[in-house]
Amino acid sequence: MATPAAPAGDNPYGLMAALEQGGTIAWAVFLILVVMSAASWYIMFTKLIEQQKILNQAKRARTQFWGTPTLKEGAAKLEKNSAYRQIVDDGLRAQDEHTKLLDPVDQHDWLLTSLGRSQAVVNSKLGNGLAVLATVGSTSPFVGLFGTVIGIYRALIKIGSAGQASIDAVAGPVGEALIMTALGLAVAVPAVLGYNWLIRRNKVVAEQLSSFSNDLHGYMVSGGALKPVSLGRGAAPTPPLKTGSAAIAPNQKA
Repeated sequence: MATPAAPAGDNPYGLMAALEQGGTIAWAVFLILVVMSAASWYIMFTKLIEQQKILNQAKRARTQFWGTPTLKEGAAKLEKNSAYRQIVDDGLRAQDEHTKLLDPVDQHDWLLTSLGRSQAVVNSKLGNGLAVLATVGSTSPFVGLFGTVIGIYRALIKIGSAGQASIDAVAGPVGEALIMTALGLAVAVPAVLGYNWLIRRNKVVAEQLSSFSNDLHGYMVSGGALKPVSLGRGAAPTPPLKTGSAAIAPNQKA
């Protein structure tokens, strides 16, 4: 009597069949890899959006901030709670606080420390979550390898029980082992690539923040004599900014 054929939609060596055969351990490994993958993709998308926002803020800071007559008006041109607005506000706050110090501290050092601390806060925020990507990229292959070891172990148990290494006895556990290995790699590779890419973009953001902070610091401690060399394509030179209510005029001859 002929054996009835299996339904076309049923795959005895697919993912679901492997999980059912693997039992609790296979399901646990699979769920852990799913959680790790979801966390890594969420972090990659959110950090990418956050970085792009700061890169867009840098463009506006180069073209809009230096074209205003006062630092406060320039800060108002920047987005509220943006990284560049935070640096300018911290610089103005440090300038006001310097006049209240009882012990004499050089204004150059005081402003440099305050602006550097402001940059560090932004850079630290950009780095949040990257440790998770590094952890997923380095550990997910081993999680998949654990499922692989369990699958091979189950295959050996079936061989021992059957007394011979038949294809029917070992195909399921070996297929489960290979699937777990593939899942571990599928989770690890995007996490590693995303981590390296985000680290590189963070360096670009940090360089732009440092450049803007240095320009701002030089302008404030020089009394407006130092300004950025380039104000952006198509931007005309503007009068020196004011700090506080008094205008700071650069040393120029009429």
